[in-house]
Amino acid sequence: MKLVILDRNGSINVHRDDFVKSEVEWTPLPNALEAIARLNHAGWHVVIASNQSGLGRGLFDVASLNAMHAKMHKMLAAVGGRVDAVFYCPHSPDEDCGCRKPQPGLFRQIGERYGIDLAGVPTAGDSLRDLQAGAAAGCEPHLLLTGMGAACRNVDPLPPEYPPDTRVHEDLGAFVEFLLAREAQQATLQVAV
Repeated sequence: MKLVILDRNGSINVHRDDFVKSEVEWTPLPNALEAIARLNHAGWHVVIASNQSGLGRGLFDVASLNAMHAKMHKMLAAVGGRVDAVFYCPHSPDEDCGCRKPQPGLFRQIGERYGIDLAGVPTAGDSLRDLQAGAAAGCEPHLLLTGMGAACRNVDPLPPEYPPDTRVHEDLGAFVEFLLAREAQQATLQVAV
C-alpha cells in the first residue's frame, strides 16, 4: 500500500495564528488540492494527521471541524482528489496526551488502522512537531516551506532538532512532484534489472 501522511494547517490549507475555526476560514493553499489529486491518480492513499487544539481550547466544536473537513472533501472531489481519513488530536497543549504532535500517537493510530508498519512512509508538514511525530513513528520526514515552514526558507542546514534526513520542499506540489519522480525512477531501475 502506498501511503502518505500529511499535516493539514499550513500544509494543505492556509495557516492562521488565531486558528482555523470555521469552514469559512478554511482556505486551501494554491495547488495543494491538485497535488493531492495527483497522488491519488498515481495510486497513493492520503491520510491527514492534525493537531486540532482549538477543540480543547474551546475555540470551535466538533461540528465546526466536521464542516471544515466536509468543505475540504468537496473541494478535493471537484479536482479529482480525496483524503482517505483525517486523524486529529483534540487536546490542548497542557493536557499532556500522547496524540498531540510532536508525540507519535496519531501516526501510531494510522499504522494500526491500516495494519502497516510506518517505516519509510513519507510524511509532510510545515512544522518541526509534524516531522518529529512522523519520524518517531518511523516515517520519512519532509518539511514544506508553507505556513510555519516559511521560517526555514534559506536555512541550510536545518537546525539540529529537525529529524536527520529531512527533505525540504517549496510546497505540497513540490513534495508530490518529488515523490512521483522518485517512484518513476525506481520503476525504471526495476525494469532495467
